[in-house]
Amino acid sequence: MDAKPQNLGGSLPVPNVQDLAARPADELTPLVLHRYIRDDVDADANGDAAASVPVVDLARLLDPSHGEQEAAKLKAACEDWGFFQVLNHGVPDAVIADVKADLQAFFGLPLAEKAAVAQEPGSIEGYGQHFVISADQKLDWADVLFLFTQPLEYRAPRFWPARPATFADSLDRYSGEVQRVATSLLAAMAANLGVADARKLTRIADSQSMRINYYPACPGGAHGRVLGLSPHSDAVGLTLLLQVSAVPGLQIRRHGAWVSVDPIPGALVANVGDVVEVLTNGRYKSIEHRAVVSPTHDRVSVAAFHSAKFGGTYAPLEETMVHGEPPGYKTISVEDYVRMLLSCKLEGKNIMDAMKINP
Repeated sequence: MDAKPQNLGGSLPVPNVQDLAARPADELTPLVLHRYIRDDVDADANGDAAASVPVVDLARLLDPSHGEQEAAKLKAACEDWGFFQVLNHGVPDAVIADVKADLQAFFGLPLAEKAAVAQEPGSIEGYGQHFVISADQKLDWADVLFLFTQPLEYRAPRFWPARPATFADSLDRYSGEVQRVATSLLAAMAANLGVADARKLTRIADSQSMRINYYPACPGGAHGRVLGLSPHSDAVGLTLLLQVSAVPGLQIRRHGAWVSVDPIPGALVANVGDVVEVLTNGRYKSIEHRAVVSPTHDRVSVAAFHSAKFGGTYAPLEETMVHGEPPGYKTISVEDYVRMLLSCKLEGKNIMDAMKINP
């Protein structure tokens, strides 16, 4: 097995947003917030459109008596939306409740304790922020805890919080359950695509990392002019998002407008990543999304990213190149792909633009 490479890339250090948000309102002047305030934040989306985000029932998908009907829903979701919500996924309620409690408890710790697992130069793991490559770029109104979770040998215990004491156990149990869900969904996608060897797709659930996001409430004067997460598509295979707190924030770009995705209670929100776009030669496309912030409520979410293990390669699958069409995307090693990703700012579909043979 290929080990996780070192020095894949990192991010410039930035101020702690949770600490910044806790300051008295009169201290949060435009001068203090200038790196967060943007002039190009589009208006919030029409909430009515959120009801159209497809729903896939995993239990029905895996049930031979209903599988064909549910597979058709999955196919339409992947082709037309790139996002869908997963119900009846089988992750036990207790596992979800425990991980939610521990993630919220971690962000409730004093800053000095959270700083004990801070990112180190040249690394994306730990507590900090991602994709900051210059001292003058606009920053996201968020703090991040990023951990490699699968396989076990990719984990760096140095960055796993010691408090709350149950953190490692609850995240470990949640990680295994979500990896199972991702593998099942990818196997169904392979069948929908006519890829007989499901491993050609399910291998991109062999590696898993988690980005745990903390979006503090944003001061009233700046609300609507900051973003918790810049518009981007996920540069991975398949993402499964758990809404830890019941505060909406996820929006996807559809037909040129921003559409709010308000998770169904108990659901996981799934989205097609850039790697699936490459493997399917563009038949399934990754979708831009962003996070907006609330003026009054903090928000926590955890995104589980699934990718191939290091040592592998990404390239369009022959079975997905219909009618003899040529590959539209480059062939690249997993390591080089991750290094390219971490050298870029989070911006739209810039990774896909770099991967296209004829952009």
